[in-house]
Amino acid sequence: MNTSGVSTVTQFVLLGFPGPWKTQIILFSMILFIYILTLTGNTTIICVVKWDNRLHTPMYMLLANFSFLEIWYVTCTVPNMLVNFFSKTKTISFSGCFIQFYFFFSLGTTECFFLCVMAYDRYLAICHPLHYSSIMTGQLCAILVSLCWLIGFLGHSIPIFFISQLPFRGPNIIDHFLCDVDPLMVLSCAPTPIIGHIFHSVTSVIIIFTMLYILGSCILVLRAVFQVPSSAGQQKAFSTCGSHLVVVSLFYGTIMVMYVSPTSGNSVAMHKIITLIYSTVTPVLNPVIYSLRNRDMKCALCRVLCGMRMTQMS
Repeated sequence: MNTSGVSTVTQFVLLGFPGPWKTQIILFSMILFIYILTLTGNTTIICVVKWDNRLHTPMYMLLANFSFLEIWYVTCTVPNMLVNFFSKTKTISFSGCFIQFYFFFSLGTTECFFLCVMAYDRYLAICHPLHYSSIMTGQLCAILVSLCWLIGFLGHSIPIFFISQLPFRGPNIIDHFLCDVDPLMVLSCAPTPIIGHIFHSVTSVIIIFTMLYILGSCILVLRAVFQVPSSAGQQKAFSTCGSHLVVVSLFYGTIMVMYVSPTSGNSVAMHKIITLIYSTVTPVLNPVIYSLRNRDMKCALCRVLCGMRMTQMS
């Protein structure tokens, strides 16, 4: 990927979580368990939405796409992290590092826009329920989903390409469990490259813009909720919007600390913990938050399981 003749680094070393062997085993077991739960929970949501015709609505089509995104988001980092627990060299190739770097930020950006679209969907459903079906059509939903993926994968492509062209002549040790922008910029031999500032600016604009949009839609939703005369209607609206707010708070709270607020004073260990939260822990909570708190999803899951049991018995 880097064609510069002065570059001699062909691979990087990801230190991950160094420590005693017992600590390594505990961390490996916890992260593996979380990864399996993430795959199982999000795959279940996709299958339930696909198999239950009652869930073929924009809200649940967005949720299924979001679950598909979360599966790939954790898969681009966690398997390599798990392998490195038992690896003596803990190396990753130069191209592999930047491929992981690209997919990690592209999928993260896509998630930001998906959360925006889901906030817009909840805004229409609660604030304009009579016009919801005519506005949020299947065609509009497909267009919004496509735009999320397109913008997400194009947003950081040029900055990441130029970062990969910086001279890396050594050292090649990254004190992290994934290829992130700050550790890579530290290893670059270029004197304070402007591309690093451009990358952080693009990331900050995306995070702040999407977060403000989501907060704005939530304020409008809350205003509409307090105007609902019945307590049952308020409770349903709060339940619908509340689960979305929990996911947004967990995700944005951690990425704001990492990529928007100044983090030079934070330790490397703190950076790793924060990154682990939004890259590994948050995706496993999404199925729990969206499924166990959602009556329609729970009923659909029961119907699917009962249908599978009846098929096995017949």
